[in-house]
Amino acid sequence: MQEIVSDFVPLLDTARAFSSSGYALIEHEVTAMQDMAWHARSIVVWQLLALVPFAILLALGFSVLIARPIRQIDAAIRTMGEGELSKAVSVEGPQDLRYLGQRLDWMRRRLLEVEEQKTRFLRHVSHELKTPLTAMREGADLLVEGVAGELSVKQRQIANILYTNSIQLQKRIEDLLNYSALQNGQNGLVKCSAALKKIVEDVLQDQKLAIMNKNLQVELTCSDLVVECDKQKIGIIVDNLVSNAVKFSPPGGHIKINVRRVRESVWLEVADSGPGVAEADHAKVFEPFYQGRKAPDMHVQGTGLGLSIAREYARTHGGEIELLKQDGAGACFRLLLPIGNSEGAHV
Repeated sequence: MQEIVSDFVPLLDTARAFSSSGYALIEHEVTAMQDMAWHARSIVVWQLLALVPFAILLALGFSVLIARPIRQIDAAIRTMGEGELSKAVSVEGPQDLRYLGQRLDWMRRRLLEVEEQKTRFLRHVSHELKTPLTAMREGADLLVEGVAGELSVKQRQIANILYTNSIQLQKRIEDLLNYSALQNGQNGLVKCSAALKKIVEDVLQDQKLAIMNKNLQVELTCSDLVVECDKQKIGIIVDNLVSNAVKFSPPGGHIKINVRRVRESVWLEVADSGPGVAEADHAKVFEPFYQGRKAPDMHVQGTGLGLSIAREYARTHGGEIELLKQDGAGACFRLLLPIGNSEGAHV
């Protein structure tokens, strides 16, 4: 048995060698597979790292490609919303966005046509009304002066009402004409040396009848200032501010006009004793055709163009008009004009 068993010893050694060889081969294959997996993982990681900047660049490219026309569309809408219709709308980018830009440009051209029609209509109607209204005003003036014969008290009152309302209507028509001129860019300045005090006094003289009818007290504080300006346009600005103060002041109220030089500017402030400007109207008070919430009841309503025209004329001079906040009743508007070559003493 020992001899027989001893004969199995080489077989056992061979089996063990075979087993060791098999395990070694398996381990080698497993190691090779692990190396291959690590290599594949490294390749994938490096590919992902390489794809990240490519994806970022691709995203940036798409964002620029889409964001740029969107910004152009937004800028075009803002420009049209501000009333600037002369600039053509041009959108670059994908076909759909270019088509949207074309439709916006069509709408711009259509709005421009409507605006031109409106301006032309205002100009024609204003000119057509001005001639017969002038005749009515002169006829009422002749009746008030008694040229056609002495009038009774009631007749004189009626003639005064006709004359006053004809002047108001003429002012509304002039506002429409001035607004039409502004829309057409006809707001060039004809500057000359003008005394602000004289301009204010002339305006108060023109408003004298309306001031007397409401028994208003006017307090004028004005330094002797001479400025280089368009005298007619500054007169229109002051007339609009004073007429607003007269219109909104209650009977027996008071109006304060203060003109002074502050550093390198001239300040002209007009304050009334009326109900003031509603908080909700502060942002819209200078918009064309806007009527405030506290507008008084009158036979002849305003056009809502006075303050808008006054602001445009002030800006043409390099100045501004602003509504000041009042603690009490009433409204106060301030006209700021740059000194430039103006002369006058500091106050």
